[in-house]
Amino acid sequence: MTHTPTDQPTRRASGAVVPVLAFAGIVVAVMQTLLVPVIKDLPELLDTAPSNATWVLTSTLLSGAVATPIMGRLGDLYGKRRLLILSLAVMVVGALVSALTSDLLTMIAGRTLQGFAMGAIPLGIGLMRDMLPREKLGSAMALMSSSIGVGGGLALPLAALIAQHADWHALFYGAAGIGALAIALTLLVVPESPARAEGTFDVLGAIGLSAGLVLFLLPITKGSDWGWSSGTTLGLFAASAVVLLLWGVMELRVKAPLVDLRTTARPAVLFTNLASIMVGVSFYVVSLVLPQLLQLPKATGYGLGQSMVVAGLLVAPLGLTMMFTAPVYARLSAKYGPKFTLILGMLIIAIGYGAGLGLMSAAWQSLVIAVVLGAGIGLAYSSLPALIVGAVPASETGAANGLNTLMRSIGTSVSSAVIGMVLANTANNVGGVAIPTMHGFRVSFLIATGAVAVGLLMALFLPKPNRAPQLRASSEEDAVIERADEVLRGFRGRVLDAAGTPVPRAKVTLIDRRGRQAGATLSGDDGTYVLTVPAQGAYVLAARATGHGPLASSATHAGDDRAIDLDLALPGETVTA
Repeated sequence: MTHTPTDQPTRRASGAVVPVLAFAGIVVAVMQTLLVPVIKDLPELLDTAPSNATWVLTSTLLSGAVATPIMGRLGDLYGKRRLLILSLAVMVVGALVSALTSDLLTMIAGRTLQGFAMGAIPLGIGLMRDMLPREKLGSAMALMSSSIGVGGGLALPLAALIAQHADWHALFYGAAGIGALAIALTLLVVPESPARAEGTFDVLGAIGLSAGLVLFLLPITKGSDWGWSSGTTLGLFAASAVVLLLWGVMELRVKAPLVDLRTTARPAVLFTNLASIMVGVSFYVVSLVLPQLLQLPKATGYGLGQSMVVAGLLVAPLGLTMMFTAPVYARLSAKYGPKFTLILGMLIIAIGYGAGLGLMSAAWQSLVIAVVLGAGIGLAYSSLPALIVGAVPASETGAANGLNTLMRSIGTSVSSAVIGMVLANTANNVGGVAIPTMHGFRVSFLIATGAVAVGLLMALFLPKPNRAPQLRASSEEDAVIERADEVLRGFRGRVLDAAGTPVPRAKVTLIDRRGRQAGATLSGDDGTYVLTVPAQGAYVLAARATGHGPLASSATHAGDDRAIDLDLALPGETVTA
């Protein structure tokens, strides 16, 4: 797969691009927490059994899991801005469908459409990588990555306020409105990325991954209703293992796979994704525990007796702290690298949950827990896209970040299932109503701490990056220095025509000995190019430009800190573009 420009010139990205893309991410996150204030009332509102009402939440989760890697790959192929707008548009349609119905099946259809918006997160990160200067990229991706937590935290009190004082359908009208606003702002402010991955869309790969994910996530979300040892639950888990195994074998044989499993198997990508699952688990625990603890009546002896709105306001600092952590992350990452900030973030999460075991007796203590955990989760979430982007080719940014976002979603799904089971099994039955206990809340916090410990172990296995200049520069001066250093680790030269005249905007691709792309760039106005090498070995530099024949030149690099000067002279004959 190669990285190619579009036929249209790129508009210069304005300073509003980052906040607009982050706003789109926040809008997507709103979909995840929109119905939290009315979850317990859904069976009555939809005139159905509680087991059927859970499909309103499960459908969004499943469609989001399926859409995230697929939208990322489509964005790499056909334009990330285009697919971002499409994701948001499908979400708006889904919100309007849900706003106009109280029928269960129609509501599930609308919520399924809303789940497609989850692809906006990796698409936004990909757009940032393609457009922003390296000195701004770290903090921008941190904000985009954290937007899912920010939106969830901010949506909770707002949704509670609307649910208390208006018809519950107003939640969906509001979601459709902010979704339409995000589309309008994206159209006005965000330019399309010139980067494209060559190849075709892997339809069979998309079908196989979708089937495997549905078979895996379905028993996770419905296992409590069906029984964890039931034939249905175990059968679906077994089927998911078979389907995903066959899908993996097929993907390894496809020339342009939906997910490049060889890239995914790299230690930097693999351990980042494993750590992402654990961060996702820890993030969702606080969202499940604190609102319930705050709203339980004081008559239980441990409940804090707060209203739905007050409980939402006390948990909202979780998202706000994540948002304000982005610039802090940028400074720390610029100095120490994203691996350090990921480890630091998970240590803070562990401290927050550990301290939270003794901070459950007053409302203000919940606020402290939310702030500490928000800081830790913000640092951890901010580090993940930087680690992924630094480990994959530019042409795979959307798909790779889509897979990473999927790993977080799997973490939250597992968290929801496990914590739901723990709270249900430790609850007291009072008058036919299950009341969560303090023991259940503390066990949930211990589970979150254990998940963070596993994630911390995964992070320690992350290799030290050899180079990540686009992610670590914190100022223009740093960026200039790193560009100069970059020249010392690869090939450099000029692209010339047969007469020796520089050829601007010629595409130069670095291909390793296994025939895979190892880098790509466009020559500057003076014909100069610079390509870094990932490792020692033999390479082929392929160059092409409109009006010239293609060129392939073999070269070997020792992998040390030196540059090899290599001019590329394109054939003089004119070819049809």
